[in-house]
Amino acid sequence: MDIKGVSRGLIFLFIGLNLFWFSNTLMAADLERKIVVYSTHTESMLEAVADEFEKHTNVTVDFINLKGALAERVRAEKANPQSDVMYGGPSSIYLELKAEGLFEAFSPSWAEQVDPLFRDSQDYWHGTIQTPVLMFYNSEMLKKEEAPRDWSDLSRPEYKDRLVFRNALSSSARATYSSLLQQFEKKGRLSQGWEFLKAVDANTKRYYGSGSLLFQSVGRKEAAISFMVLNAVIDNKIKNKMPLEVIDAKSGSPVITDGIALIKGAKHPNAAKAFIDFAGNAETQAMLANRFNRLPTHPVAIADSPPWMADIKFRVMDVDWGALAAKQSAWMQKWDAEIKDHGKDRK
Repeated sequence: MDIKGVSRGLIFLFIGLNLFWFSNTLMAADLERKIVVYSTHTESMLEAVADEFEKHTNVTVDFINLKGALAERVRAEKANPQSDVMYGGPSSIYLELKAEGLFEAFSPSWAEQVDPLFRDSQDYWHGTIQTPVLMFYNSEMLKKEEAPRDWSDLSRPEYKDRLVFRNALSSSARATYSSLLQQFEKKGRLSQGWEFLKAVDANTKRYYGSGSLLFQSVGRKEAAISFMVLNAVIDNKIKNKMPLEVIDAKSGSPVITDGIALIKGAKHPNAAKAFIDFAGNAETQAMLANRFNRLPTHPVAIADSPPWMADIKFRVMDVDWGALAAKQSAWMQKWDAEIKDHGKDRK
């Protein structure tokens, strides 16, 4: 179905019917008066979703932004959960926590409307945002024909000191380095994957602990090439007028799915289920797309989102996220200890 060809009237009708069904479901449910949400999303995004949910339900949302400590906090509270919903973070983390028995299966009303790529087949988690990680370059420093065409090009000698990246504390960087390693592993050449990352490191001028510092570096022309989540590249290109061009890698780019899940043993399970249903419906996803530039997983939401979201085309890297979940932590420990700044003075 060509979403771009669907009339706005039909889209709003769909959303209206969805909200009508949702409201009736809430009236029938015995909702608790509050829920606790652990998340990696920004406070402004969480406030936007929480405010709208409270308007619909009169349920108070207490949210805590835990950033990189989200999974560890949920694990630590397994015997006595203090949260009801885990909202945000990549699918690889959800797969790990599912395997550890930390989630309760639940199928929201919109689950079947999103691609299977963006949800767990057993309904333990579902994706509300798709986050492609693409290479990009400063077009004032490189011509299109000079820019890399694939990830493998990053090890070429002509890119010496022309690369800047995030460190592995960033979930997008962890997913990207691990996904690249997995491409070698699938061919039985994992050792070559590590040598490739060493060669990329040799070309890397600096690693940054924040995305804003990385973009400032590229904007100041300290280095020409990097990778980042697509919405951040588009934000800086449109809002900050930066001369950035994305690269559709020949072998594809990793697409991280930001998920949502019901915590096993949640103290407010009915309200938690209602929140999950609300956070992933087409209207909420479209709201986040328009206000925060987040690419929806819901196809109907994409039709009511900023035009670039329907127009952007990129190849998707073949990543087995389930297999990656069991190896990513060990691989990134090795990357941090043996690859990052290898042979260079640490700063």
